[in-house]
Amino acid sequence: MRCPFCGNVDTQVKDSRPAEDHVAIRRRRFCPACGGRFTTYERVQLRDLVVIKSSGKREDFDRDKLERSIRIAMQKRPIEPERVDQMISGIVRRLESLGDTDIPSRSIGEIVMETLARIDTVSYVRFASVYKNFQAADDFDKFVSELRPPVQGQDE
Repeated sequence: MRCPFCGNVDTQVKDSRPAEDHVAIRRRRFCPACGGRFTTYERVQLRDLVVIKSSGKREDFDRDKLERSIRIAMQKRPIEPERVDQMISGIVRRLESLGDTDIPSRSIGEIVMETLARIDTVSYVRFASVYKNFQAADDFDKFVSELRPPVQGQDE
């Protein structure tokens, strides 16, 4: 593993243990060249996934990109970081188990929205506003009104 501080390729593992979610190995590393210490995570990857964008462009699936978008949606929400990590790992496992290595970005967005809807409504709406490209407050109103259960006694 290359040292992020000096670029030395000969770093040493000082400690390994399962990460909190038990789907990754956390490794503490030391660089003998500069004395730097850093942490790496090792995860199982069942297959190399390719994302098919709506434009038709293909790009390698990036777990970190998925994680960033979900963490932005969940920013300042009362959700444990371990729960977020478990959710992301679950989404990645689900994508890997779809059976196809080519996954439309639309499918990824739908899976993320479905998962967020079960965990936190505010995060779900935040993610949906970007995913569905809301342009005005009316877009939010319409989307949120679909989330609300009908009031009893009113005609549906």
